[in-house]
Amino acid sequence: MNEDGARPARSRTDGDSPSVSPVRGFLAELTFCLPDLPDVRDFAAAHALRGGMAQERLADFLVAVNEVATNAVTHGHVTAKALLRMWTTSDSLVVEVRDEGRWAPQAVPGQTPPAPYATSGMGLWVARMVSSAIDFRTGIDGTVVTMSFTV
Repeated sequence: MNEDGARPARSRTDGDSPSVSPVRGFLAELTFCLPDLPDVRDFAAAHALRGGMAQERLADFLVAVNEVATNAVTHGHVTAKALLRMWTTSDSLVVEVRDEGRWAPQAVPGQTPPAPYATSGMGLWVARMVSSAIDFRTGIDGTVVTMSFTV
């Protein structure tokens, strides 16, 4: 449920297929806010499996998605809403999280491991460790984090 008491909008899902084999080239989107994070994880899990992610890799994948999605709705400013997009390429599952926040990182985000006994600031480092690639873009239109996972 979002702040309006409605389930998050699944604004687009292309290429639905009843087949069990991975679907290549699909696009799935979900607009969400902080109370929707459980729905974000469910949505991401379903589409990751659909995109060919192995069940044994799903837990790490969901940690990365949850960390980036949580950052988007807690640090994303303005509306505290974000957009999750997922699609497949020939060998990867790609996850993009967009928000309206702007920031000026001093270094490449997620490159430095958290300090011993840290209680925060680990999310992007964890996402970098479990994804095969991660990219950060921030500017006047907000921030976009794009993660790729080999499938």
